[in-house]
Amino acid sequence: MFTRILIANRGEIALRIIRACRELGIESVCVYSTADAGAPYLKLADQSICIGPGPAKDSYLNISRIISAAEVANVDAIHPGYGFLSERADFAQVCRDCKIEFIGPSPEAMARLGDKVACKRAAKEARVPVFPGSEGAIEDEDEAVTVAAKIGYPVIIKASAGGGGRGMRVCHNEAALRTNLKNAAQEALAAFGNGAVFIEKYLESARHIEVQVLGDKHGHAIYLYERDCSVQRRHQKLIEEAPAPGLDSRKREQVCASAARLIKDANYAGAATVEFLMDEKQNFYMLEVNTRVQVEHPVTEMITGIDIVKEMIKIAAGEPLAIKQRDVKVNGHAIECRINAEDPGANFRPSPGKLTRFEPPGGPGVRMDTHAVTGYTVPPNYDSMIGKLIVHAEDRKAALARATRALREFKVEPIKTTIPLHLRLMENSSFKEGGVDIHFLERLLK
Repeated sequence: MFTRILIANRGEIALRIIRACRELGIESVCVYSTADAGAPYLKLADQSICIGPGPAKDSYLNISRIISAAEVANVDAIHPGYGFLSERADFAQVCRDCKIEFIGPSPEAMARLGDKVACKRAAKEARVPVFPGSEGAIEDEDEAVTVAAKIGYPVIIKASAGGGGRGMRVCHNEAALRTNLKNAAQEALAAFGNGAVFIEKYLESARHIEVQVLGDKHGHAIYLYERDCSVQRRHQKLIEEAPAPGLDSRKREQVCASAARLIKDANYAGAATVEFLMDEKQNFYMLEVNTRVQVEHPVTEMITGIDIVKEMIKIAAGEPLAIKQRDVKVNGHAIECRINAEDPGANFRPSPGKLTRFEPPGGPGVRMDTHAVTGYTVPPNYDSMIGKLIVHAEDRKAALARATRALREFKVEPIKTTIPLHLRLMENSSFKEGGVDIHFLERLLK
């Protein structure tokens, strides 16, 4: 097992990893930017090192500065968390070259599954359903038009690298396809340094279902069942829950087994999330693979009792999975609400600033993953999420009631947050009945 781990991230996920390290008897080293110099969680790390100014490119995305900090602190491993460098195969390779263990998949597995075009090929080889579309990156407009005519409109243009809705365009006809192809490629190049795009059939109405998987360095892979992440805005998730409501048991087994098969065939070691879109008949198609821990991992932890962050560390240290598939049981229902410092009433405009009041909820079945406290200043430099409210209960109805109660207790001032929107969603009849798709929130807010 490792003696000392550097955490190449910030905010609630940095705190989450610090706590996992502490429980495993591992020292933690937390890097930070000048914008995060006053963050309370830094005091809980065994050591903290400033790696640069506020802009992420000068700190959390600066590989040389992170590696320098790791060498100065004499760490055994680096945990990248999510976002920033977590899905960069080149960063994993630099860690390997510097004889520092990267807590995540190998550079080869990450490159294979992190690139959407390569991942689609791997999925086909593993007999995982994929959307009809281009076999590889689209080279020109005429090729795009030919592919779209073959699979039928509407189609969606996607960036081969990255995610979060960047480099993504839905096209309902040839004119729209020709117009959007170049724009999508330029946006992908600016966001990810890779302008490759591809085309797939687009589902007008679909649920976003993802499967949590763990693989080790000994050829084993298990699934920890699925999550429903259909409530999103601008392709960014807002609410996640597990298990997915209303999912047929046979379909659940099929989609989960498909995800584990893909991870096993890719010789993947670590935590991964295989994302699918599911149509109204519960036919499912692989969307992409996230080669890291997900923001929404707590809902899976709550229903399975498995600490995913600890498992990642153990796997990276070379330990075989101690959990067999037959040991993974689903207990109750969990819901996660992302609490973002933004104003839903003003098109989700960011709302940074100093917190004069921060009173998170508690009580039975309530978990709060946050780095914020009263007096903390939410910086404008990074993602607006300041915490995750997770509730667990015996069934979905009870979980909804618990989430509503907890949201009403939650007090944050003076900045705007997504708490009022979450309360509105908890009381929405369609959401209560589990009748949502990926466009549900867009329709609700029109």
